[in-house]
Amino acid sequence: MTNGTTNGMTMARRTKQAATGALFGLALGDALGLPTEFIDVPRIISWYGPWRALALPGKGRVTDDTQMTLAFARGIRTAMDKGVLAPLRLLQPLREEYVEWYRSPENNRAPGRTCMVACQLLSTDRLWQDASQIHSKGCGANMRVAPIGLVPGLSDEQRAGAAQLQSALTHGHPTALAASDLTARAVYLLAQGADPAGLVGRLRSYAYENRDRYHEHWLGDLWTRSQDPSALHFVRRGWDECLAVLERLDAVQRTADPELDPCEYTGDGWIAEEALATALLCFLLFPDEPLTALRRAACTRGDSDSIAALTGAFAGAHLGADAWPAEWTDRVEYHGELLTLGALWDA
Repeated sequence: MTNGTTNGMTMARRTKQAATGALFGLALGDALGLPTEFIDVPRIISWYGPWRALALPGKGRVTDDTQMTLAFARGIRTAMDKGVLAPLRLLQPLREEYVEWYRSPENNRAPGRTCMVACQLLSTDRLWQDASQIHSKGCGANMRVAPIGLVPGLSDEQRAGAAQLQSALTHGHPTALAASDLTARAVYLLAQGADPAGLVGRLRSYAYENRDRYHEHWLGDLWTRSQDPSALHFVRRGWDECLAVLERLDAVQRTADPELDPCEYTGDGWIAEEALATALLCFLLFPDEPLTALRRAACTRGDSDSIAALTGAFAGAHLGADAWPAEWTDRVEYHGELLTLGALWDA
Protein backbone atom coordinates (compact mmCIF):
# COMPACT_ATOMS: atom_id res chain seq x y z
CA MET A 1 0.00 0.00 0.00
CA THR A 2 1.40 3.42 -0.91
CA ASN A 3 1.90 6.12 1.67
CA GLY A 4 -0.62 8.29 -0.16
CA THR A 5 -3.26 5.56 0.04
CA THR A 6 -2.56 5.03 3.73
CA ASN A 7 -2.87 8.75 4.45
CA GLY A 8 -6.08 8.92 2.46
CA MET A 9 -7.64 6.08 4.47
CA THR A 10 -6.55 7.74 7.71
CA MET A 11 -8.10 11.06 6.71
CA ALA A 12 -11.33 9.35 5.65
CA ARG A 13 -11.47 7.56 9.00
CA ARG A 14 -11.03 10.83 10.88
CA THR A 15 -13.66 12.58 8.78
CA LYS A 16 -16.33 9.96 9.40
CA GLN A 17 -15.42 9.49 13.11
CA ALA A 18 -15.56 5.72 12.97
CA ALA A 19 -14.86 5.18 16.68
CA THR A 20 -17.62 7.53 17.79
CA GLY A 21 -20.00 6.00 15.28
CA ALA A 22 -19.22 2.43 16.34
CA LEU A 23 -19.46 3.06 20.10
CA PHE A 24 -22.75 4.94 19.81
CA GLY A 25 -24.08 2.37 17.36
CA LEU A 26 -23.31 -0.40 19.83
CA ALA A 27 -25.05 1.39 22.69
CA LEU A 28 -28.07 2.32 20.57
CA GLY A 29 -28.48 -1.24 19.34
CA ASP A 30 -28.18 -2.49 22.90
CA ALA A 31 -30.87 -0.07 24.09
CA LEU A 32 -33.17 -0.85 21.16
CA GLY A 33 -32.82 -4.59 21.74
CA LEU A 34 -33.26 -4.47 25.51
CA PRO A 35 -37.09 -4.65 25.56
CA THR A 36 -37.25 -7.23 22.74
CA GLU A 37 -34.83 -9.80 24.11
CA PHE A 38 -36.41 -13.16 25.06
CA ILE A 39 -39.51 -12.35 22.93
CA ASP A 40 -40.39 -13.98 19.61
CA VAL A 41 -40.95 -11.85 16.52
CA PRO A 42 -44.78 -12.04 16.40
CA ARG A 43 -44.99 -10.77 19.97
CA ILE A 44 -42.41 -8.02 19.33
CA ILE A 45 -44.52 -6.75 16.44
CA SER A 46 -47.73 -7.13 18.47
CA TRP A 47 -46.30 -5.16 21.41
CA TYR A 48 -44.10 -2.59 19.65
CA GLY A 49 -45.48 -2.29 16.13
CA PRO A 50 -43.86 -2.94 12.71
CA TRP A 51 -40.16 -3.70 13.00
CA ARG A 52 -39.16 -0.96 10.55
CA ALA A 53 -40.66 1.62 12.92
CA LEU A 54 -39.15 0.46 16.24
CA ALA A 55 -38.38 3.48 18.42
CA LEU A 56 -35.58 3.96 20.92
CA PRO A 57 -37.04 3.55 24.45
CA GLY A 58 -37.45 6.88 26.18
CA LYS A 59 -34.44 6.79 28.52
CA GLY A 60 -32.12 4.94 26.17
CA ARG A 61 -31.24 2.47 28.93
CA VAL A 62 -28.59 -0.09 27.98
CA THR A 63 -27.60 -3.54 29.26
CA ASP A 64 -24.41 -5.18 30.47
CA ASP A 65 -23.31 -5.33 26.80
CA THR A 66 -22.55 -1.60 26.77
CA GLN A 67 -21.33 -1.58 30.37
CA MET A 68 -18.74 -4.26 29.66
CA THR A 69 -17.76 -2.61 26.36
CA LEU A 70 -16.96 0.53 28.32
CA ALA A 71 -15.06 -1.51 30.92
CA PHE A 72 -12.90 -2.98 28.15
CA ALA A 73 -12.44 0.45 26.57
CA ARG A 74 -11.30 1.96 29.87
CA GLY A 75 -8.89 -0.93 30.39
CA ILE A 76 -7.34 -0.29 26.96
CA ARG A 77 -7.03 3.43 27.65
CA THR A 78 -5.36 2.87 31.03
CA ALA A 79 -2.93 0.36 29.55
CA MET A 80 -1.96 2.58 26.63
CA ASP A 81 -1.49 5.61 28.88
CA LYS A 82 1.46 3.65 30.30
CA GLY A 83 3.02 2.63 27.00
CA VAL A 84 2.73 0.20 24.11
CA LEU A 85 -0.21 -2.20 24.37
CA ALA A 86 1.10 -5.53 25.65
CA PRO A 87 -0.37 -8.49 27.58
CA LEU A 88 0.91 -7.66 31.06
CA ARG A 89 0.18 -3.97 30.59
CA LEU A 90 -3.44 -4.67 29.60
CA LEU A 91 -4.18 -7.54 31.96
CA GLN A 92 -4.23 -5.76 35.31
CA PRO A 93 -6.37 -2.71 34.40
CA LEU A 94 -8.75 -4.94 32.44
CA ARG A 95 -9.09 -7.37 35.31
CA GLU A 96 -9.78 -4.45 37.66
CA GLU A 97 -12.39 -2.99 35.30
CA TYR A 98 -14.23 -6.30 35.02
CA VAL A 99 -14.24 -6.79 38.79
CA GLU A 100 -15.42 -3.21 39.33
CA TRP A 101 -18.28 -3.84 36.89
CA TYR A 102 -19.12 -7.07 38.76
CA ARG A 103 -19.34 -5.20 42.08
CA SER A 104 -21.17 -2.13 40.77
CA PRO A 105 -24.76 -1.48 41.88
CA GLU A 106 -25.39 -0.64 38.20
CA ASN A 107 -24.70 -4.28 37.37
CA ASN A 108 -28.41 -4.99 37.48
CA ARG A 109 -29.14 -5.56 33.79
CA ALA A 110 -29.52 -9.36 33.78
CA PRO A 111 -25.82 -10.07 33.20
CA GLY A 112 -24.73 -13.43 31.88
CA ARG A 113 -23.87 -16.20 34.30
CA THR A 114 -20.45 -16.80 32.74
CA CYS A 115 -19.40 -13.19 33.26
CA MET A 116 -20.64 -13.17 36.83
CA VAL A 117 -18.91 -16.42 37.81
CA ALA A 118 -15.64 -15.48 36.11
CA CYS A 119 -15.57 -11.95 37.52
CA GLN A 120 -16.18 -13.24 41.02
CA LEU A 121 -13.16 -15.53 40.58
CA LEU A 122 -11.13 -12.66 39.10
CA SER A 123 -11.77 -10.72 42.31
CA THR A 124 -9.63 -13.27 44.17
CA ASP A 125 -5.88 -13.76 43.91
CA ARG A 126 -6.03 -16.78 41.62
CA LEU A 127 -4.48 -16.87 38.15
CA TRP A 128 -6.77 -15.39 35.56
CA GLN A 129 -6.57 -18.60 33.53
CA ASP A 130 -8.12 -20.42 36.49
CA ALA A 131 -10.98 -17.89 36.59
CA SER A 132 -11.74 -18.29 32.90
CA GLN A 133 -14.81 -20.36 32.08
CA ILE A 134 -13.05 -22.63 29.61
CA HIS A 135 -16.19 -24.34 28.29
CA SER A 136 -18.25 -21.19 27.71
CA LYS A 137 -18.62 -19.61 24.28
CA GLY A 138 -21.51 -17.30 25.10
CA CYS A 139 -21.79 -14.07 23.15
CA GLY A 140 -20.68 -12.09 26.21
CA ALA A 141 -17.16 -12.52 24.83
CA ASN A 142 -17.65 -10.66 21.57
CA MET A 143 -20.48 -8.28 22.46
CA ARG A 144 -17.87 -6.07 24.22
CA VAL A 145 -14.81 -6.41 21.96
CA ALA A 146 -15.47 -3.57 19.47
CA PRO A 147 -13.15 -0.99 21.12
CA ILE A 148 -9.97 -2.86 20.18
CA GLY A 149 -10.98 -2.63 16.53
CA LEU A 150 -11.18 1.16 16.86
CA VAL A 151 -7.88 1.97 18.55
CA PRO A 152 -5.47 3.48 15.99
CA GLY A 153 -1.86 2.44 15.58
CA LEU A 154 -2.07 -1.20 16.67
CA SER A 155 -0.49 -4.11 14.87
CA ASP A 156 -2.57 -7.08 13.76
CA GLU A 157 -0.94 -9.13 16.53
CA GLN A 158 -1.81 -6.57 19.22
CA ARG A 159 -5.41 -6.31 18.03
CA ALA A 160 -5.92 -10.07 17.82
CA GLY A 161 -4.12 -10.81 21.08
CA ALA A 162 -6.03 -8.18 23.04
CA ALA A 163 -9.35 -9.28 21.51
CA GLN A 164 -8.72 -12.86 22.58
CA LEU A 165 -7.38 -11.93 26.03
CA GLN A 166 -10.41 -9.83 26.93
CA SER A 167 -12.60 -12.78 25.96
CA ALA A 168 -10.47 -15.31 27.80
CA LEU A 169 -10.79 -13.53 31.14
CA THR A 170 -14.39 -14.73 31.25
CA HIS A 171 -15.14 -16.95 28.21
CA GLY A 172 -12.23 -19.30 27.60
CA HIS A 173 -13.76 -21.56 24.93
CA PRO A 174 -11.69 -21.40 21.72
CA THR A 175 -14.75 -20.40 19.70
CA ALA A 176 -15.31 -17.42 21.99
CA LEU A 177 -11.69 -16.39 21.39
CA ALA A 178 -11.95 -16.75 17.62
CA ALA A 179 -15.32 -14.98 17.41
CA SER A 180 -13.98 -12.07 19.46
CA ASP A 181 -10.97 -11.83 17.17
CA LEU A 182 -13.21 -11.87 14.08
CA THR A 183 -15.61 -9.29 15.54
CA ALA A 184 -12.74 -6.93 16.26
CA ARG A 185 -11.35 -7.57 12.79
CA ALA A 186 -14.70 -6.72 11.18
CA VAL A 187 -14.95 -3.47 13.14
CA TYR A 188 -11.38 -2.58 12.21
CA LEU A 189 -11.85 -3.29 8.50
CA LEU A 190 -15.08 -1.29 8.32
CA ALA A 191 -13.54 1.62 10.21
CA GLN A 192 -10.70 1.62 7.68
CA GLY A 193 -13.13 1.83 4.76
CA ALA A 194 -13.55 -1.78 3.67
CA ASP A 195 -16.39 -2.48 1.23
CA PRO A 196 -19.17 -4.33 3.09
CA ALA A 197 -19.79 -6.47 0.01
CA GLY A 198 -16.43 -8.17 0.42
CA LEU A 199 -16.37 -8.28 4.21
CA VAL A 200 -17.40 -11.90 4.76
CA GLY A 201 -14.82 -13.12 2.28
CA ARG A 202 -12.09 -11.15 4.03
CA LEU A 203 -13.14 -12.55 7.41
CA ARG A 204 -13.08 -16.10 6.07
CA SER A 205 -9.59 -15.54 4.71
CA TYR A 206 -8.49 -14.12 8.05
CA ALA A 207 -9.90 -17.16 9.85
CA TYR A 208 -8.03 -19.56 7.55
CA GLU A 209 -4.81 -17.59 7.99
CA ASN A 210 -5.07 -17.72 11.79
CA ARG A 211 -6.43 -21.25 12.17
CA ASP A 212 -3.08 -22.63 13.37
CA ARG A 213 -2.08 -19.70 15.56
CA TYR A 214 -2.31 -19.85 19.34
CA HIS A 215 -1.47 -16.48 20.94
CA GLU A 216 0.64 -17.88 23.77
CA HIS A 217 2.15 -14.44 24.46
CA TRP A 218 -1.34 -13.19 25.34
CA LEU A 219 -3.07 -16.35 26.59
CA GLY A 220 -0.30 -18.21 28.40
CA ASP A 221 -1.27 -21.81 29.12
CA LEU A 222 -5.02 -21.22 29.01
CA TRP A 223 -5.49 -24.13 26.59
CA THR A 224 -4.32 -26.64 29.23
CA ARG A 225 -7.57 -26.04 31.17
CA SER A 226 -9.46 -27.65 28.28
CA GLN A 227 -9.58 -31.30 27.31
CA ASP A 228 -7.66 -30.69 24.08
CA PRO A 229 -4.46 -32.67 23.49
CA SER A 230 -2.54 -29.61 22.27
CA ALA A 231 -2.74 -25.85 21.84
CA LEU A 232 -3.08 -26.38 18.09
CA HIS A 233 -6.08 -28.69 18.52
CA PHE A 234 -7.62 -26.18 20.93
CA VAL A 235 -7.31 -23.18 18.65
CA ARG A 236 -8.37 -25.02 15.48
CA ARG A 237 -11.57 -26.12 17.16
CA GLY A 238 -12.61 -22.49 17.67
CA TRP A 239 -11.70 -21.26 14.21
CA ASP A 240 -13.45 -24.20 12.56
CA GLU A 241 -16.74 -23.42 14.31
CA CYS A 242 -16.46 -19.79 13.23
CA LEU A 243 -15.60 -20.79 9.66
CA ALA A 244 -18.69 -23.00 9.51
CA VAL A 245 -21.02 -20.16 10.44
CA LEU A 246 -19.22 -17.70 8.13
CA GLU A 247 -19.69 -20.14 5.27
CA ARG A 248 -23.39 -20.30 6.10
CA LEU A 249 -23.54 -16.51 6.17
CA ASP A 250 -21.69 -16.26 2.86
CA ALA A 251 -24.24 -18.56 1.25
CA VAL A 252 -27.27 -16.47 2.29
CA GLN A 253 -26.09 -12.86 2.60
CA ARG A 254 -27.20 -11.87 -0.92
CA THR A 255 -30.46 -13.83 -1.01
CA ALA A 256 -31.79 -13.52 2.55
CA ASP A 257 -35.30 -12.10 2.85
CA PRO A 258 -35.07 -8.95 4.99
CA GLU A 259 -38.63 -9.54 6.20
CA LEU A 260 -37.67 -12.91 7.70
CA ASP A 261 -36.09 -13.12 11.15
CA PRO A 262 -32.31 -13.19 10.50
CA CYS A 263 -31.96 -15.83 13.22
CA GLU A 264 -33.58 -18.28 10.78
CA TYR A 265 -30.45 -18.08 8.65
CA THR A 266 -27.50 -17.84 11.04
CA GLY A 267 -28.72 -18.70 14.52
CA ASP A 268 -30.17 -17.02 17.59
CA GLY A 269 -26.99 -15.35 18.79
CA TRP A 270 -26.73 -16.77 22.30
CA ILE A 271 -23.35 -18.23 21.40
CA ALA A 272 -20.41 -16.25 20.11
CA GLU A 273 -20.14 -17.39 16.51
CA GLU A 274 -23.90 -17.01 15.92
CA ALA A 275 -23.97 -13.52 17.44
CA LEU A 276 -21.20 -12.51 15.05
CA ALA A 277 -22.85 -14.03 11.99
CA THR A 278 -26.39 -12.84 12.68
CA ALA A 279 -25.24 -9.31 13.47
CA LEU A 280 -23.18 -9.25 10.28
CA LEU A 281 -26.23 -10.43 8.34
CA CYS A 282 -28.39 -7.63 9.78
CA PHE A 283 -25.72 -5.08 8.86
CA LEU A 284 -25.16 -6.50 5.36
CA LEU A 285 -28.88 -6.51 4.58
CA PHE A 286 -28.86 -2.71 5.02
CA PRO A 287 -25.25 -1.47 4.85
CA ASP A 288 -26.27 2.11 4.08
CA GLU A 289 -29.42 2.20 6.23
CA PRO A 290 -28.09 2.01 9.79
CA LEU A 291 -31.36 2.55 11.63
CA THR A 292 -33.08 -0.09 9.51
CA ALA A 293 -30.24 -2.51 10.26
CA LEU A 294 -30.57 -1.81 14.00
CA ARG A 295 -34.31 -2.30 13.93
CA ARG A 296 -34.01 -5.58 12.02
CA ALA A 297 -31.45 -6.80 14.58
CA ALA A 298 -33.64 -5.80 17.53
CA CYS A 299 -36.66 -7.57 16.05
CA THR A 300 -35.27 -11.09 16.34
CA ARG A 301 -36.23 -14.12 18.37
CA GLY A 302 -32.76 -14.55 19.84
CA ASP A 303 -30.33 -12.48 21.89
CA SER A 304 -31.74 -9.28 20.46
CA ASP A 305 -29.72 -6.73 22.46
CA SER A 306 -26.37 -8.38 21.72
CA ILE A 307 -27.20 -8.92 18.04
CA ALA A 308 -28.32 -5.30 17.71
CA ALA A 309 -25.31 -4.01 19.67
CA LEU A 310 -22.90 -5.74 17.30
CA THR A 311 -24.93 -4.63 14.28
CA GLY A 312 -24.68 -1.05 15.52
CA ALA A 313 -20.92 -1.36 16.00
CA PHE A 314 -20.51 -2.58 12.42
CA ALA A 315 -22.80 0.08 10.96
CA GLY A 316 -21.20 2.87 12.99
CA ALA A 317 -17.67 1.79 12.07
CA HIS A 318 -18.71 1.77 8.40
CA LEU A 319 -20.67 5.03 8.26
CA GLY A 320 -19.30 7.00 11.20
CA ALA A 321 -20.91 9.26 13.76
CA ASP A 322 -23.36 10.79 11.29
CA ALA A 323 -25.09 7.42 10.97
CA TRP A 324 -27.09 8.12 14.12
CA PRO A 325 -29.66 10.88 14.71
CA ALA A 326 -28.91 13.29 17.53
CA GLU A 327 -32.35 12.69 19.02
CA TRP A 328 -31.18 9.10 19.69
CA THR A 329 -27.56 9.66 20.67
CA ASP A 330 -28.45 12.48 23.06
CA ARG A 331 -30.71 10.12 25.01
CA VAL A 332 -28.65 6.97 25.21
CA GLU A 333 -27.22 6.03 28.60
CA TYR A 334 -23.48 6.69 29.14
CA HIS A 335 -23.60 9.33 26.40
CA GLY A 336 -20.71 11.35 27.87
CA GLU A 337 -18.31 8.45 28.20
CA LEU A 338 -19.13 7.13 24.74
CA LEU A 339 -18.42 10.57 23.31
CA THR A 340 -15.13 10.93 25.21
CA LEU A 341 -13.77 7.54 24.17
CA GLY A 342 -14.89 7.99 20.57
CA ALA A 343 -13.21 11.38 20.37
CA LEU A 344 -10.01 9.94 21.85
CA TRP A 345 -9.67 7.29 19.13
CA ASP A 346 -10.98 9.46 16.30
CA ALA A 347 -8.40 12.18 17.00
